[in-house]
Amino acid sequence: MLVAGEVNRRGKRKRAARLAFQRALELFEEVGAPLWKGKAEAGLSRTGVRVAEPASLSPTERRIAVMVAEGRTNREVADALFVSVKTVESNLSRVYRKLGVRSRAELTRHITDPGNHP
Repeated sequence: MLVAGEVNRRGKRKRAARLAFQRALELFEEVGAPLWKGKAEAGLSRTGVRVAEPASLSPTERRIAVMVAEGRTNREVADALFVSVKTVESNLSRVYRKLGVRSRAELTRHITDPGNHP
């Protein structure tokens, strides 16, 4: 993914490069490879995209995260916010990535006790 990002960036395919670098970053975070994670972040920064701080949720992402942590389904969140379920799903995916969680249960623990997480 890291090489694909670099090839796409050099080929001026920014969107494809961003996606590849982001995926590489996620993979390196999962396996705990800080050196390679740094290389992916550097590549991502060269595409003109800032790497977000883990806790820097947008207001919409924060609202959705809190509602999900309260136990609401994606459909209930979508109805409450007057958005589509797909919008909730994509925002929730970004929340998971930014907070480094993989499930609704982890998200709930993170939201209810944020000081207990790195």
